Amino acid sequence: MKIKRFLRWTAAVIFAGLVVVTFIAYSMSTNDCGHRPTPSNPMKAITHCEYGGPDVLKVEEIEKPVPNDNQVLVKVRANSVNPLDLTIRGPLLLRPLFGLRKPKDTRLGVDYSGTVEAVGKNVTNFKPGDEVFGGKNGAIAEYLCALADRAVVLKPANMTFEQAAAVPVAAITALQGLRDKGEIQSGQKVLINGASGGVGTFAVQIAKSFGAEVTGVCSTRNVDLVRSIGADHVIDYTKEDFTKTNQRYDLIFDLVGNHSFSERRRILNPNGICVMAGLGGAGWHEGFATRLFGELNAYVRSRFASQKFIAYIAQFNQKDMMVLADLMQTGKISPVIDRTYKLSETPDALRYLEQGHARGKVVITVE
Repeated sequence: MKIKRFLRWTAAVIFAGLVVVTFIAYSMSTNDCGHRPTPSNPMKAITHCEYGGPDVLKVEEIEKPVPNDNQVLVKVRANSVNPLDLTIRGPLLLRPLFGLRKPKDTRLGVDYSGTVEAVGKNVTNFKPGDEVFGGKNGAIAEYLCALADRAVVLKPANMTFEQAAAVPVAAITALQGLRDKGEIQSGQKVLINGASGGVGTFAVQIAKSFGAEVTGVCSTRNVDLVRSIGADHVIDYTKEDFTKTNQRYDLIFDLVGNHSFSERRRILNPNGICVMAGLGGAGWHEGFATRLFGELNAYVRSRFASQKFIAYIAQFNQKDMMVLADLMQTGKISPVIDRTYKLSETPDALRYLEQGHARGKVVITVE
């Protein structure tokens, strides 16, 4: 009895401690909004001081950054938005990382393209006037500083700033998923579920550049688009369930996660790989939790099967950004841009993305 009483008291103390710690962390969760100094050299940037929908975004004047010895200062010409940007809503599961009560990072965006305005004294691979593109947190602004040896490379001359800004997050997700996790090989049969979205349109083209036979899955209105970017076969999911065909695939690149482990396993070859790269739509949409659980279930069950079900998080690096630049330069990939908005219209761009029907990428021009 004493042991049970001790365990109950211990559990109660631990629970009470967690409540206190959570309360303190919540009350102390804040950001620099409201007490930023008046900028002496202002630039415009998209910020959000609170969690919420696109309405919390605003154009704010903040201090223009100054590059350190290892950075380049980029005058931004274009950005693009990604589902990751919809974490402005502050989903509860992610708040321990982003801030319990308010977002710790008040800036928005990752993808950008622009012109190098200045370089640090240690930078030798870029010079003022170079046109570049890359990935950097807080990118939706008039200027940004980026480390010269990280995720920034020269923009191909045959790409516009808008096209280049559409590339970084989506294309590197497709490249690393297909090449590194999917181990794609020439001649393989590859199915891409969600072929008309931001990542999907790059995945179709990158898979073709590896010499694969590509089948894209999309809705009726996007069939012609997916075929036009190189898919050998297109399945309209409103008319046909790809898991109920007799076709078998060496690799499934799944950006939707709307089929069970057993359904996808049935159409994989004995040593096939399913790369789970998304959960469909954008943001924390209806059915997100169910699909997330389904992908976790597939990952665990595949540990006991010959087929692999793999999840991953893409990582920026300069080497892979150069691979993407080469693919664009040689015409093997070309970004698909659905809509373009101005910097002041960034909330509208996020609202459109959140609807989950974007064909390719949604781009923001910075004037």
